[in-house]
Amino acid sequence: MSTNKLCIGLFGFGVVGKGLHDVLHSTPTLQASIKKICIKNNSKPRSIASENFTTDANVLLDDENINVIVELIDDADAAYLIVKKALENGKAVVSANKKMIAEHFEELYALQQKYNTPFLYEAACCASMPIIRNLEEYYDNDLLQSFRGIINGSTNFILTKIFQEQVEFNEALLLAKQLGFAESNPTLDIGGFDAANKLSILLAHSFGIIAKTDRFIFNGITNISLQDATVAKEKKYSIKLVANAQKLADGKLAAFVLPQFVTEADDLYHVHNEFNAITTESSFADKHFFKGKGAGAFPTASAVLSDISALRYDYKYEYKKIAHQTDTVLSNDYYLKVFVSVDNIEKLNKKDFEWIEEWHNEFNYSWLIGVVHAANLFKSDWWKKAGISLIACPDAVIENIDYKKISKRSLELAGVV
Repeated sequence: MSTNKLCIGLFGFGVVGKGLHDVLHSTPTLQASIKKICIKNNSKPRSIASENFTTDANVLLDDENINVIVELIDDADAAYLIVKKALENGKAVVSANKKMIAEHFEELYALQQKYNTPFLYEAACCASMPIIRNLEEYYDNDLLQSFRGIINGSTNFILTKIFQEQVEFNEALLLAKQLGFAESNPTLDIGGFDAANKLSILLAHSFGIIAKTDRFIFNGITNISLQDATVAKEKKYSIKLVANAQKLADGKLAAFVLPQFVTEADDLYHVHNEFNAITTESSFADKHFFKGKGAGAFPTASAVLSDISALRYDYKYEYKKIAHQTDTVLSNDYYLKVFVSVDNIEKLNKKDFEWIEEWHNEFNYSWLIGVVHAANLFKSDWWKKAGISLIACPDAVIENIDYKKISKRSLELAGVV
Protein backbone atom coordinates (compact mmCIF):
# COMPACT_ATOMS: atom_id res chain seq x y z
CA MET A 1 0.00 0.00 0.00
CA SER A 2 2.77 2.43 0.91
CA THR A 3 4.30 2.39 -2.59
CA ASN A 4 1.01 3.00 -4.38
CA LYS A 5 -1.07 6.08 -4.81
CA LEU A 6 -4.32 5.71 -2.93
CA CYS A 7 -7.22 5.35 -5.35
CA ILE A 8 -10.45 5.79 -3.41
CA GLY A 9 -13.97 4.54 -3.96
CA LEU A 10 -16.26 6.65 -1.78
CA PHE A 11 -19.66 5.52 -0.55
CA GLY A 12 -21.86 8.44 0.49
CA PHE A 13 -21.79 12.13 -0.32
CA GLY A 14 -23.59 13.60 2.68
CA VAL A 15 -22.17 16.00 5.24
CA VAL A 16 -19.02 13.95 5.93
CA GLY A 17 -18.56 12.60 2.38
CA LYS A 18 -18.62 16.05 0.88
CA GLY A 19 -16.37 17.26 3.70
CA LEU A 20 -13.84 14.56 2.83
CA HIS A 21 -14.03 15.44 -0.89
CA ASP A 22 -13.29 19.08 -0.09
CA VAL A 23 -10.47 18.23 2.34
CA LEU A 24 -8.79 15.87 -0.15
CA HIS A 25 -8.81 18.60 -2.79
CA SER A 26 -7.01 20.92 -0.39
CA THR A 27 -4.30 18.37 0.59
CA PRO A 28 -2.63 17.26 -2.68
CA THR A 29 0.50 16.05 -0.82
CA LEU A 30 -1.47 13.04 0.43
CA GLN A 31 -1.36 11.46 -3.05
CA ALA A 32 -4.92 10.21 -2.71
CA SER A 33 -7.81 10.83 -5.04
CA ILE A 34 -11.44 9.78 -5.30
CA LYS A 35 -12.11 7.83 -8.49
CA LYS A 36 -15.83 7.25 -8.09
CA ILE A 37 -18.59 8.03 -5.56
CA CYS A 38 -21.49 5.66 -4.96
CA ILE A 39 -24.75 7.32 -3.93
CA LYS A 40 -28.29 6.13 -3.23
CA ASN A 41 -30.20 8.81 -5.12
CA ASN A 42 -28.80 10.23 -8.36
CA SER A 43 -31.60 12.77 -8.80
CA LYS A 44 -30.37 15.05 -6.02
CA PRO A 45 -28.56 18.22 -7.15
CA ARG A 46 -24.89 18.08 -6.11
CA SER A 47 -21.97 20.46 -6.10
CA ILE A 48 -19.75 18.42 -8.46
CA ALA A 49 -20.27 16.92 -11.90
CA SER A 50 -22.59 13.92 -12.31
CA GLU A 51 -19.89 11.77 -13.96
CA ASN A 52 -18.28 11.44 -10.53
CA PHE A 53 -21.23 9.39 -9.26
CA THR A 54 -22.81 5.96 -9.66
CA THR A 55 -25.61 4.10 -7.92
CA ASP A 56 -23.99 0.70 -8.52
CA ALA A 57 -21.84 -0.40 -5.57
CA ASN A 58 -20.04 -3.03 -7.67
CA VAL A 59 -18.58 -0.34 -9.93
CA LEU A 60 -16.39 0.57 -6.96
CA LEU A 61 -16.01 -2.82 -5.28
CA ASP A 62 -14.96 -4.66 -8.46
CA ASP A 63 -12.63 -1.96 -9.80
CA GLU A 64 -9.09 -3.35 -9.48
CA ASN A 65 -7.62 0.16 -9.58
CA ILE A 66 -9.52 1.23 -6.48
CA ASN A 67 -7.46 0.08 -3.50
CA VAL A 68 -9.28 1.96 -0.73
CA ILE A 69 -12.99 1.95 0.04
CA VAL A 70 -14.24 4.80 2.23
CA GLU A 71 -17.69 4.03 3.61
CA LEU A 72 -19.67 7.05 4.87
CA ILE A 73 -23.34 6.06 4.57
CA ASP A 74 -25.95 5.94 7.36
CA ASP A 75 -27.46 2.54 6.52
CA ALA A 76 -25.71 0.09 8.84
CA ASP A 77 -26.90 -3.05 7.04
CA ALA A 78 -25.87 -1.83 3.59
CA ALA A 79 -22.59 -0.56 5.03
CA TYR A 80 -21.73 -4.00 6.41
CA LEU A 81 -22.24 -5.67 3.02
CA ILE A 82 -20.03 -3.03 1.38
CA VAL A 83 -17.25 -3.38 3.93
CA LYS A 84 -17.44 -7.19 3.93
CA LYS A 85 -17.06 -7.43 0.14
CA ALA A 86 -14.31 -4.80 0.08
CA LEU A 87 -12.24 -6.71 2.66
CA GLU A 88 -12.83 -9.99 0.79
CA ASN A 89 -11.61 -8.28 -2.39
CA GLY A 90 -8.40 -7.23 -0.68
CA LYS A 91 -9.24 -3.53 -0.48
CA ALA A 92 -8.37 -1.44 2.56
CA VAL A 93 -11.44 0.12 4.19
CA VAL A 94 -12.03 3.31 6.15
CA SER A 95 -15.42 3.80 7.82
CA ALA A 96 -17.24 6.17 10.15
CA ASN A 97 -20.26 3.91 10.70
CA LYS A 98 -20.26 3.22 14.43
CA LYS A 99 -23.59 1.33 14.41
CA MET A 100 -22.39 -1.06 11.73
CA ILE A 101 -19.05 -1.65 13.45
CA ALA A 102 -20.57 -2.20 16.90
CA GLU A 103 -23.19 -4.65 15.57
CA HIS A 104 -20.72 -6.63 13.45
CA PHE A 105 -17.44 -6.21 15.33
CA GLU A 106 -16.74 -9.93 15.72
CA GLU A 107 -17.35 -10.66 12.02
CA LEU A 108 -15.30 -7.65 10.89
CA TYR A 109 -12.44 -8.65 13.18
CA ALA A 110 -12.47 -12.16 11.68
CA LEU A 111 -12.52 -10.79 8.11
CA GLN A 112 -9.46 -8.65 8.78
CA GLN A 113 -7.58 -11.66 10.13
CA LYS A 114 -8.63 -13.91 7.25
CA TYR A 115 -7.91 -11.55 4.34
CA ASN A 116 -5.11 -9.54 5.97
CA THR A 117 -6.71 -6.28 4.91
CA PRO A 118 -6.76 -3.14 7.09
CA PHE A 119 -10.01 -1.69 8.38
CA LEU A 120 -9.71 1.70 10.11
CA TYR A 121 -12.51 3.66 11.76
CA GLU A 122 -11.18 6.44 13.98
CA ALA A 123 -13.99 8.73 12.80
CA ALA A 124 -16.59 6.27 14.13
CA CYS A 125 -15.93 7.15 17.77
CA CYS A 126 -14.99 10.75 18.49
CA ALA A 127 -14.58 12.44 15.10
CA SER A 128 -11.43 14.58 15.23
CA MET A 129 -10.21 13.19 18.58
CA PRO A 130 -7.79 10.27 17.98
CA ILE A 131 -8.87 8.05 20.84
CA ILE A 132 -8.90 4.61 19.15
CA ARG A 133 -5.28 4.81 18.09
CA ASN A 134 -4.26 5.96 21.56
CA LEU A 135 -6.13 3.11 23.23
CA GLU A 136 -4.76 0.68 20.66
CA GLU A 137 -1.12 1.78 20.79
CA TYR A 138 -0.40 3.45 24.12
CA TYR A 139 -2.20 1.60 26.89
CA ASP A 140 -1.41 -1.95 27.85
CA ASN A 141 -4.57 -3.73 28.94
CA ASP A 142 -3.51 -4.54 32.49
CA LEU A 143 -2.46 -0.90 33.09
CA LEU A 144 -5.64 0.81 31.97
CA GLN A 145 -8.08 1.04 34.85
CA SER A 146 -10.88 3.16 33.42
CA PHE A 147 -12.05 5.66 30.87
CA ARG A 148 -15.04 7.94 30.92
CA GLY A 149 -16.13 10.66 28.61
CA ILE A 150 -18.45 12.60 26.38
CA ILE A 151 -18.51 10.71 23.09
CA ASN A 152 -21.54 12.19 21.37
CA GLY A 153 -21.19 15.79 20.19
CA SER A 154 -24.88 16.19 19.35
CA THR A 155 -26.16 15.49 22.85
CA ASN A 156 -23.42 17.62 24.38
CA PHE A 157 -24.47 20.49 22.11
CA ILE A 158 -28.11 20.08 23.17
CA LEU A 159 -27.28 19.90 26.87
CA THR A 160 -25.07 22.98 26.55
CA LYS A 161 -27.98 24.92 25.04
CA ILE A 162 -30.35 23.73 27.78
CA PHE A 163 -27.89 24.63 30.53
CA GLN A 164 -26.34 27.85 29.32
CA GLU A 165 -29.24 29.39 27.40
CA GLN A 166 -32.26 27.73 29.06
CA VAL A 167 -33.39 26.49 25.62
CA GLU A 168 -36.11 23.84 25.58
CA PHE A 169 -35.05 20.35 24.47
CA ASN A 170 -36.84 20.28 21.11
CA GLU A 171 -35.53 23.72 20.14
CA ALA A 172 -31.96 22.66 20.96
CA LEU A 173 -32.37 19.46 18.94
CA LEU A 174 -33.62 21.38 15.93
CA LEU A 175 -30.61 23.68 16.09
CA ALA A 176 -28.26 20.67 16.30
CA LYS A 177 -29.87 19.21 13.15
CA GLN A 178 -29.61 22.53 11.30
CA LEU A 179 -25.89 22.75 12.10
CA GLY A 180 -25.23 19.19 10.91
CA PHE A 181 -24.30 17.89 14.36
CA ALA A 182 -27.14 15.37 14.72
CA GLU A 183 -27.52 12.06 12.88
CA SER A 184 -30.06 11.85 10.02
CA ASN A 185 -32.14 9.89 12.54
CA PRO A 186 -31.68 12.01 15.71
CA THR A 187 -33.07 9.21 17.90
CA LEU A 188 -29.67 7.51 17.54
CA ASP A 189 -28.10 10.52 19.30
CA ILE A 190 -30.67 11.59 21.87
CA GLY A 191 -31.66 8.00 22.70
CA GLY A 192 -28.07 7.13 23.64
CA PHE A 193 -27.71 4.52 20.88
CA ASP A 194 -24.86 6.35 19.15
CA ALA A 195 -22.85 6.72 22.36
CA ALA A 196 -23.55 3.07 23.24
CA ASN A 197 -22.25 1.92 19.85
CA LYS A 198 -19.10 3.97 20.38
CA LEU A 199 -18.61 2.55 23.87
CA SER A 200 -18.96 -0.95 22.39
CA ILE A 201 -16.11 -0.21 19.96
CA LEU A 202 -13.92 1.45 22.60
CA LEU A 203 -14.28 -1.55 24.94
CA ALA A 204 -12.58 -3.75 22.33
CA HIS A 205 -9.62 -1.41 21.95
CA SER A 206 -9.24 -0.59 25.64
CA PHE A 207 -10.00 -3.85 27.47
CA GLY A 208 -10.23 -6.46 24.71
CA ILE A 209 -13.96 -6.99 25.28
CA ILE A 210 -16.14 -7.61 22.23
CA ALA A 211 -19.64 -6.75 23.42
CA LYS A 212 -22.74 -5.52 21.65
CA THR A 213 -24.78 -2.76 23.25
CA ASP A 214 -27.30 -5.20 24.68
CA ARG A 215 -24.64 -6.27 27.19
CA PHE A 216 -24.57 -3.05 29.22
CA ILE A 217 -26.82 -0.27 30.55
CA PHE A 218 -27.36 2.79 28.39
CA ASN A 219 -29.77 5.64 27.92
CA GLY A 220 -29.87 9.07 26.28
CA ILE A 221 -31.05 12.55 27.18
CA THR A 222 -34.62 12.50 25.81
CA ASN A 223 -36.21 12.86 29.27
CA ILE A 224 -33.85 15.53 30.64
CA SER A 225 -35.87 18.65 31.53
CA LEU A 226 -35.16 22.25 32.39
CA GLN A 227 -36.24 21.39 35.94
CA ASP A 228 -33.48 18.75 36.11
CA ALA A 229 -31.03 21.41 34.93
CA THR A 230 -32.28 23.76 37.66
CA VAL A 231 -31.67 21.14 40.38
CA ALA A 232 -28.21 20.46 38.92
CA LYS A 233 -27.34 24.17 39.03
CA GLU A 234 -28.51 24.42 42.63
CA LYS A 235 -26.09 21.62 43.47
CA LYS A 236 -23.37 23.29 41.34
CA TYR A 237 -23.39 20.44 38.83
CA SER A 238 -23.67 20.26 35.07
CA ILE A 239 -25.32 17.40 33.18
CA LYS A 240 -23.43 15.46 30.50
CA LEU A 241 -24.12 12.22 28.66
CA VAL A 242 -21.16 10.15 29.84
CA ALA A 243 -19.80 6.78 28.74
CA ASN A 244 -18.08 4.90 31.54
CA ALA A 245 -15.84 1.84 31.65
CA GLN A 246 -14.32 1.03 35.03
CA LYS A 247 -12.48 -1.98 36.39
CA LEU A 248 -14.01 -3.31 39.59
CA ALA A 249 -12.09 -4.74 42.53
CA ASP A 250 -12.78 -8.29 41.33
CA GLY A 251 -11.15 -7.54 37.95
CA LYS A 252 -14.43 -7.42 36.08
CA LEU A 253 -15.60 -4.35 34.18
CA ALA A 254 -18.53 -2.01 34.75
CA ALA A 255 -19.63 -0.23 31.56
CA PHE A 256 -22.58 2.07 30.93
CA VAL A 257 -23.77 5.23 29.16
CA LEU A 258 -25.99 7.54 31.19
CA PRO A 259 -26.66 11.23 31.72
CA GLN A 260 -24.48 12.18 34.68
CA PHE A 261 -24.03 15.05 37.11
CA VAL A 262 -20.46 16.37 36.87
CA THR A 263 -18.79 18.74 39.30
CA GLU A 264 -16.78 21.87 38.50
CA ALA A 265 -13.61 19.95 39.44
CA ASP A 266 -14.33 17.39 36.71
CA ASP A 267 -12.60 18.04 33.36
CA LEU A 268 -15.84 17.07 31.59
CA TYR A 269 -17.67 19.99 33.24
CA HIS A 270 -15.89 22.44 30.94
CA VAL A 271 -16.59 20.54 27.68
CA HIS A 272 -19.29 22.39 25.78
CA ASN A 273 -21.23 22.35 22.50
CA GLU A 274 -20.19 19.70 19.95
CA PHE A 275 -16.90 18.85 21.66
CA ASN A 276 -16.05 15.34 22.85
CA ALA A 277 -13.68 14.49 25.68
CA ILE A 278 -12.36 11.37 27.37
CA THR A 279 -10.43 10.92 30.60
CA THR A 280 -8.34 7.75 30.90
CA GLU A 281 -6.80 6.44 34.09
CA SER A 282 -4.02 3.88 34.26
CA SER A 283 -1.85 2.41 36.99
CA PHE A 284 1.35 4.31 36.23
CA ALA A 285 0.47 7.20 33.92
CA ASP A 286 -2.45 8.24 36.16
CA LYS A 287 -4.91 10.45 34.23
CA HIS A 288 -4.88 11.66 30.64
CA PHE A 289 -7.46 14.02 29.17
CA PHE A 290 -8.39 14.12 25.47
CA LYS A 291 -10.63 16.76 23.93
CA GLY A 292 -11.71 17.53 20.36
CA LYS A 293 -14.67 18.32 18.15
CA GLY A 294 -16.98 15.33 18.00
CA ALA A 295 -19.43 16.36 15.29
CA GLY A 296 -19.56 18.27 12.03
CA ALA A 297 -18.35 17.78 8.48
CA PHE A 298 -14.71 18.78 8.73
CA PRO A 299 -13.85 17.35 12.19
CA THR A 300 -15.19 13.94 11.09
CA ALA A 301 -13.58 14.24 7.64
CA SER A 302 -10.24 15.01 9.31
CA ALA A 303 -10.36 11.67 11.16
CA VAL A 304 -11.24 9.85 7.94
CA LEU A 305 -8.35 11.65 6.26
CA SER A 306 -5.99 10.60 9.05
CA ASP A 307 -6.96 6.95 8.54
CA ILE A 308 -6.48 7.27 4.77
CA SER A 309 -3.05 8.78 5.37
CA ALA A 310 -2.13 5.93 7.75
CA LEU A 311 -2.84 3.40 4.98
CA ARG A 312 0.12 4.80 3.04
CA TYR A 313 2.32 3.38 5.80
CA ASP A 314 0.54 0.02 5.92
CA TYR A 315 -0.99 0.80 9.29
CA LYS A 316 -3.59 -1.55 10.71
CA TYR A 317 -5.05 -2.20 14.14
CA GLU A 318 -3.27 -5.03 15.94
CA TYR A 319 -6.10 -5.62 18.44
CA LYS A 320 -3.52 -6.51 21.09
CA LYS A 321 -5.99 -6.68 23.97
CA ILE A 322 -8.26 -9.09 22.09
CA ALA A 323 -5.29 -11.19 20.96
CA HIS A 324 -4.00 -11.50 24.53
CA GLN A 325 -7.27 -13.19 25.54
CA THR A 326 -7.46 -11.50 28.93
CA ASP A 327 -10.03 -12.69 31.44
CA THR A 328 -11.64 -9.25 31.79
CA VAL A 329 -15.41 -9.60 31.41
CA LEU A 330 -18.35 -7.24 31.66
CA SER A 331 -20.34 -7.28 34.89
CA ASN A 332 -23.61 -5.72 36.03
CA ASP A 333 -22.93 -6.67 39.64
CA TYR A 334 -22.37 -3.20 41.07
CA TYR A 335 -24.45 -0.34 42.42
CA LEU A 336 -25.11 3.14 41.07
CA LYS A 337 -25.93 6.28 43.01
CA VAL A 338 -28.54 8.09 40.90
CA PHE A 339 -30.83 11.10 40.74
CA VAL A 340 -34.34 10.24 39.54
CA SER A 341 -37.05 12.77 38.72
CA VAL A 342 -40.65 12.11 37.70
CA ASP A 343 -43.63 14.16 36.55
CA ASN A 344 -45.91 11.96 38.66
CA ILE A 345 -44.94 10.59 42.07
CA GLU A 346 -46.83 7.36 41.36
CA LYS A 347 -44.18 6.45 38.76
CA LEU A 348 -41.66 5.91 41.56
CA ASN A 349 -41.45 2.53 43.27
CA LYS A 350 -39.24 2.49 46.34
CA LYS A 351 -38.62 -1.23 45.80
CA ASP A 352 -36.45 -0.30 42.80
CA PHE A 353 -33.92 1.29 45.18
CA GLU A 354 -31.49 -0.18 47.69
CA TRP A 355 -31.92 2.98 49.73
CA ILE A 356 -32.94 6.60 49.29
CA GLU A 357 -30.90 9.54 50.56
CA GLU A 358 -33.05 12.52 49.50
CA TRP A 359 -36.69 12.83 48.47
CA HIS A 360 -38.38 16.01 47.27
CA ASN A 361 -42.05 15.97 46.29
CA GLU A 362 -43.48 18.93 44.35
CA PHE A 363 -46.48 19.45 42.09
CA ASN A 364 -45.81 17.75 38.70
CA TYR A 365 -42.12 17.32 39.58
CA SER A 366 -40.63 15.06 42.24
CA TRP A 367 -37.10 13.80 42.61
CA LEU A 368 -34.91 11.64 44.77
CA ILE A 369 -31.31 10.57 45.14
CA GLY A 370 -30.80 6.91 45.88
CA VAL A 371 -28.85 3.76 45.10
CA VAL A 372 -29.88 1.11 42.57
CA HIS A 373 -28.35 -2.20 41.59
CA ALA A 374 -27.06 -2.13 38.01
CA ALA A 375 -28.41 -5.62 37.32
CA ASN A 376 -31.92 -4.43 38.15
CA LEU A 377 -31.61 -1.52 35.72
CA PHE A 378 -30.29 -3.94 33.12
CA LYS A 379 -33.32 -6.22 33.50
CA SER A 380 -35.98 -3.50 33.67
CA ASP A 381 -36.81 -0.40 31.65
CA TRP A 382 -38.94 1.58 34.14
CA TRP A 383 -36.23 4.25 34.25
CA LYS A 384 -36.43 4.85 30.48
CA LYS A 385 -40.15 5.56 30.31
CA ALA A 386 -41.67 8.95 29.49
CA GLY A 387 -41.78 11.38 32.40
CA ILE A 388 -38.88 9.69 34.22
CA SER A 389 -35.33 11.02 34.20
CA LEU A 390 -32.43 9.01 35.64
CA ILE A 391 -29.09 10.78 36.01
CA ALA A 392 -25.98 9.19 37.52
CA CYS A 393 -24.42 11.09 40.41
CA PRO A 394 -20.71 12.00 40.53
CA ASP A 395 -18.60 8.96 41.49
CA ALA A 396 -21.69 6.91 40.72
CA VAL A 397 -20.22 3.39 40.90
CA ILE A 398 -20.48 1.66 44.27
CA GLU A 399 -19.13 -1.87 44.37
CA ASN A 400 -20.45 -3.05 47.70
CA ILE A 401 -23.09 -1.71 50.08
CA ASP A 402 -22.34 -1.56 53.79
CA TYR A 403 -25.84 -1.40 55.23
CA LYS A 404 -24.41 -0.56 58.67
CA LYS A 405 -23.36 2.83 57.31
CA ILE A 406 -26.80 3.73 55.98
CA SER A 407 -28.38 6.44 58.12
CA LYS A 408 -31.67 5.81 59.91
CA ARG A 409 -33.21 8.73 57.99
CA SER A 410 -32.29 7.05 54.67
CA LEU A 411 -34.00 3.87 55.81
CA GLU A 412 -37.08 5.82 56.87
CA LEU A 413 -37.32 7.52 53.46
CA ALA A 414 -36.98 4.14 51.78
CA GLY A 415 -39.77 2.78 54.00
CA VAL A 416 -37.48 0.15 55.54
CA VAL A 417 -38.06 1.34 59.12
